[in-house]
Amino acid sequence: MFAGATLALAGCATTPRLVAGETWPELEPLLAVSLGRRAVTIRIESRGCADRANMVFRVDRGGGRAVVAFARRRLETCKGPTGWADMTFSYEELGLRRGERIVIANPVLSPSA
Repeated sequence: MFAGATLALAGCATTPRLVAGETWPELEPLLAVSLGRRAVTIRIESRGCADRANMVFRVDRGGGRAVVAFARRRLETCKGPTGWADMTFSYEELGLRRGERIVIANPVLSPSA
C-alpha cells in the first residue's frame, strides 16, 4: 500500500524542514516541491485550468513530524496542452509550526518522468 521515496532535506532552523518519509501513490503526483521561509509551493501537471480552489490538503502529526498530503477535489477536464501549475500554501494555512519536521506524502515525479 505504501511506496517509499527519499526526499531531499531543505530549509533551515527558522522554517519547517523536509525530511525523508513515506509516499502514498494515490495522491496527486508532484513535479516539484519547495519549502520557503513562510510557505510550501507544489508544482503539479496541468492542462491550463488547475487552481488552488480545486486542491485540498491534510496534515497528520506523529513521530515528531507533520505529514502533509495534497489532492485534487476533481479531475482536470480542460483540453489545453499539458504543462504545469505552481500552487503556494502558507505554513499558517497548513497549520505548520516554525522548525517543524515535514514529510510530503505525495509521490514526487523524477525529471525524466
